[in-house]
Amino acid sequence: MKILISADMEGATGVTWPADVLPGTPQWERCRSMFTSDVNAAVLGFFDGGADAVLVNEAHWTMRNLLLEHLDDRVEMLTGRHKSLSMVEGVQHGDIDGIAFVGYHTGAGMEGVLAHTYLANSFTGVWLNGERASEGLLNARVVAEYGVPVVLITGDDLTCEDALGYAPGALKVAVKDHVSRYAAVCRTPTRTAAAIRSAAKEAAALSERHAPVSDGPFTVEMEFDAEHLSLAATVVPGVARTGERRVAYTSDTMYEGIRTFKTVTTVVSAAVEECYG
Repeated sequence: MKILISADMEGATGVTWPADVLPGTPQWERCRSMFTSDVNAAVLGFFDGGADAVLVNEAHWTMRNLLLEHLDDRVEMLTGRHKSLSMVEGVQHGDIDGIAFVGYHTGAGMEGVLAHTYLANSFTGVWLNGERASEGLLNARVVAEYGVPVVLITGDDLTCEDALGYAPGALKVAVKDHVSRYAAVCRTPTRTAAAIRSAAKEAAALSERHAPVSDGPFTVEMEFDAEHLSLAATVVPGVARTGERRVAYTSDTMYEGIRTFKTVTTVVSAAVEECYG
């Protein structure tokens, strides 16, 4: 049994505001250890549950945040940017039996600690076939096309609620309770590590590949906080404006859908100007 862990940071233990996750800040340096603790707890739990191998894919910002030297020696870690499937890179090779979303968060325009969808700002909402989409929902639709179930989600309490919609059977661990976008009631790393390890051990039993599932076509609609960003996004083939600050595109598969989405985010990021956005 091989498990893939997609590890994001905004939903990690103790994280509540931008400096906690912005590479290079003192707060980020401090929170890296708690992020690593969450991931390592999942690693240990999956091995407790019978996994033969665990691959961790770093999925936050520069994708160089986890402390490899603090992870269990049996694990392997994929670190660095520019990967074909970004946050779920590794799922496409046919050897993954289950995937865990560790340190996840809710989507742009939703309640939740540090809520966003891929871009920290700029998006005010993302929808997949009419349903407001978090990164968890988008990534779950991608991995389903490879027959891989989502078996574990960790993050704040609202992230766990969001996951009921895209992975109802997965184990869920809330490491903190949402108060506002930049505030939460947090549990200590010792408590959250124990909870994550226990859930991961149980989740290992759910890690069984199934027939690939694709419910395409998939229409992704995005709303921005400024008009010029919607115009910038239309440089991507297939992306068209549907409103002053909205664009949409349709893909036959979520493999194509997520790659187009990442292209849009790259273009839009380059169109954001200092101060005025």
